[in-house]
Amino acid sequence: MKTHVQVAVIGGGLVGCSILYHLTKLGCTDVVLLERDELTSGSTWHAAANIHGLHDTNNVSRLQYYTMKLYTELEAETGQSCGVHQPGSIYLASTRERMHQLRLQRAKARAYGVEFEELSLAVVRDLNPFVNLDGVLCAMYEAAGGHVDPSGVTHAYAAGARKLGAEIHRFTPVTETNPRPGGGWDVATDKGTIRADAVVNAAGLWGREVGRMAGLELPLMTMEHQYLVTEEIPELAALGRELPSLADRDGEYYLRQEGNALLVGAYEKDGRFWSVDGTPSDFGHELLPDDLDRISDNIMRACERMPCLADAGIRRIINGPMIWTPDASALVGPVPELRNYFVCTGIIPGFSQSGGLGLAVAQWIVDGEPELDLFGWDVARFGAWADKPYTMARAFDNYTSRFRIHFPNEERDAGRPVRTRPVHDLQRDEKRAVFGFSFGWEHPLWYAPEGMAREDHFTFERPRWFDAVGRECRALRDGVGVIDISNFAKYRVTGAGAEAWLDGLFANRLPARVGRASLSPMLSARGGVAGDFTVTRLADDDFYVIGSGIAERYHSRWFNSRLPAAGVEFQSLSAAYTGFNVAGPGSRDLIGRLIDEDFSNQEFPFMEGRVCRIGEAEAIVIRVSFTGDLGYEIYVPEQHQLAVYDGLFRLGADLGVQPVGSRALASLRVEKGYGSWGREYSPEYRPRESRLERLIKDDKGDFCGRDAYLRIKDAPPRELLCFFKVDAADADPVGSEPVFTADGSVVGRLSSAAYGFTVDASVALGYLETSHAVPGARLEVPVLGTNRPLTVLERPLFDPDGTRLRG
Repeated sequence: MKTHVQVAVIGGGLVGCSILYHLTKLGCTDVVLLERDELTSGSTWHAAANIHGLHDTNNVSRLQYYTMKLYTELEAETGQSCGVHQPGSIYLASTRERMHQLRLQRAKARAYGVEFEELSLAVVRDLNPFVNLDGVLCAMYEAAGGHVDPSGVTHAYAAGARKLGAEIHRFTPVTETNPRPGGGWDVATDKGTIRADAVVNAAGLWGREVGRMAGLELPLMTMEHQYLVTEEIPELAALGRELPSLADRDGEYYLRQEGNALLVGAYEKDGRFWSVDGTPSDFGHELLPDDLDRISDNIMRACERMPCLADAGIRRIINGPMIWTPDASALVGPVPELRNYFVCTGIIPGFSQSGGLGLAVAQWIVDGEPELDLFGWDVARFGAWADKPYTMARAFDNYTSRFRIHFPNEERDAGRPVRTRPVHDLQRDEKRAVFGFSFGWEHPLWYAPEGMAREDHFTFERPRWFDAVGRECRALRDGVGVIDISNFAKYRVTGAGAEAWLDGLFANRLPARVGRASLSPMLSARGGVAGDFTVTRLADDDFYVIGSGIAERYHSRWFNSRLPAAGVEFQSLSAAYTGFNVAGPGSRDLIGRLIDEDFSNQEFPFMEGRVCRIGEAEAIVIRVSFTGDLGYEIYVPEQHQLAVYDGLFRLGADLGVQPVGSRALASLRVEKGYGSWGREYSPEYRPRESRLERLIKDDKGDFCGRDAYLRIKDAPPRELLCFFKVDAADADPVGSEPVFTADGSVVGRLSSAAYGFTVDASVALGYLETSHAVPGARLEVPVLGTNRPLTVLERPLFDPDGTRLRG
């Protein structure tokens, strides 16, 4: 066994072997995989191993289609069979909402060039003569759907990696992982210690235990999962071909052919945790006691849909553990608090995602980041607030509602609240706020008027809160509104080296004088947009920085890795400070009543920022507003939040001040054409494509991503960010929909969309191929399964000249 390698992968299941394989394909061949038992031990060997391509998240779909295509290539490359069966998959919709979901996925499939088409029920019966279609409203067919052999795929990855120089050591449990001063790791095993430049925790069921060796508590929880395989069914044997798999998600089960039998699995409402404190070290190829009664309701629904199932005997029952994250998406990427320590665990549809995940992790290690924006899978999307009770509550909720539709703007209640602000109860009880969840924090989404139920509503059509949000938007545009922005990320950077350090992080120049603020992107390893920040110079060596709240831990990768040993004091104030955005034409009057200072345009112009006093509180006030209207952001220590909130509403009563939630803010910022990190701005998009090139000052000296930016600076943009107006009727796009020409060609996609209540139009932002990014161009976007006309706008509809913003 080697004593030094570039990368040590811990875990010899499906994903660990995929990571190893992809590292070698990228030229990183001095790598080793360490497996405590035999390859496939844990949850890989007993998986049903179904494969499908489409996902509600576009980039996940891209990686899943990459994975499905890879299996046949892997067989040809290695000679190892992956047991690929692709008879196709039939998706059934028995509700109106499921029909909307499937038709949106059909539209997205065209963007990937894959076959996912609506079928008549007669054609469905031809494909599956045994299916009962009572109650089915529509059906789709995914030609590439099917299943693979768990052991075959894992060993194919292993064979491909070995062929290119990787080593695999079975029956070699890791006992310790200890960081080295230079950034590498000592990985101790019962056969000796390996010094690795980087470590990957791909330990699956043992992801928690391996994480603890490095001082990590990963938000993971194990749950039982059952499926059964019937005895041979004569009708299937006589058919002479394999049936397409059946995705009847309204029935909450999955079903496919296994030989001449049927395999049926379920995510039951009565889910069961397993080994909640940690996976036993001696567990491997064992199964758990079966408990078929738990999934009997699901199986009965499957029998109604496939009557030949009802008369079949049961050959075997598989009950094995799976490891879940709080949102059922994988934990992937470098751990921000550790150097060169990566994770890739908590994967549920592993055989649909193994290739894409392996490629993403390998790119992260070799190239510094993956090609696609994978924030929805990034380990940094969770913080320390994602503790064991939260993880268990969310894992249970996701398991028991595995096939539930994920609606636009959906929020789930399980595990909440985790973190609240002092003003939370007042917002809930007096202002009638309906709350959402953002990086552990409760924050107001919208406010229910008297007489309206204070409960959220999720649908593909216009929701019940549509009019309430419209009233909030109009109240702000016509008067003054108060938005709780406490969930923004907030930082204070001080010290003699503060200016130089920030200048080396951000691509724009810092504010030149005390009292000014500037907008600045931070660039990624490939020159994309890793973040966008507002930087305010409060003193010569004192800066206040605002960023995306959900990305605070994500951005800490850049901050932590570049923080000097001395001369800079960096503080996260996200928990200690709260914030309000006071916006609208009455905002100057209101803030002048709250703070005894001159807020005239001459004394406090746009992008001005300074420290003020509000009673006993020291407040940071910046003239900026994500609404695109005249507005001010006020930040105060948490202990003063209630007093400031009370003051705003007491002093603004005669101005008609209204509370405004984040759903209204989303509408207001899209009306104005403001991009948001994670939607319009991400590492996937280059500054020129995002129309941020004016904020990149490559002549100021070195900064994060500068070299990569210089390599792509003059390249023609692949796409361009555009403003749109949509001819919508009873529903609006929500973002992520493909954009089509009249002849059906895919030429772009939406990134954000909303109804613009103060411009009386359905509006959107998105990216188009440059040849189509022409003002006045008429294109189409799918809404509720029907393409609606979409017009490219030259400028946003609200205040395109910025007269209100700067007035």
